[in-house]
Amino acid sequence: MRIIAGRFRGRKLKGPRPGRMAIRPTSDRARESLFNIIAPRVAGSRLLDLFAGSGAVSLEAISRGAEVAVAVDSGAESLKLIRANQNLCGVDDELIIVKQNLRAGRLDFLGPLAEEHGPFSLVFMDPPYGQGLAVELLAHLGQRPELLSEDPLLIVEEEAEAELPDEAGKLQRQRYRGYGKTGFWFYRYK
Repeated sequence: MRIIAGRFRGRKLKGPRPGRMAIRPTSDRARESLFNIIAPRVAGSRLLDLFAGSGAVSLEAISRGAEVAVAVDSGAESLKLIRANQNLCGVDDELIIVKQNLRAGRLDFLGPLAEEHGPFSLVFMDPPYGQGLAVELLAHLGQRPELLSEDPLLIVEEEAEAELPDEAGKLQRQRYRGYGKTGFWFYRYK
């Protein structure tokens, strides 16, 4: 894994140990395609990275000019990777690491998080595939506009064949892009 563009371009990041399926980093190719699509929105943004894994998406955003990225994960190995990659890039002030379980009923932490580091103009979520967590999070975020900026962009990474809703609260799907087995769904306010 490496940073694709920006001030850390080419910097190699630490990834999960081989054979560890608990962390599934977004491939360099898919991440590059994603950032090509959202490039105009990244500079000056406030990113909420849910199920951050290795922190590669957060660090790519910071490299490309995001003001702050908040990387949320609950796995011990993920948190260790995010901290190691934070140190590799020297972004202690720009990357906020939050240990939090993102299962249903445990999302109250998002309010205080948005008060301190938001509102968020970009939200990226890459939950474990096939567990319905993206739908739960979209529904929650779609009902909580105080967490988001006036014109937010939410991106969900899931299995390409997953079925995600066209609408979630005040959010509406704007587009879909598939890259092999990976799909990206893009949501904005209606």
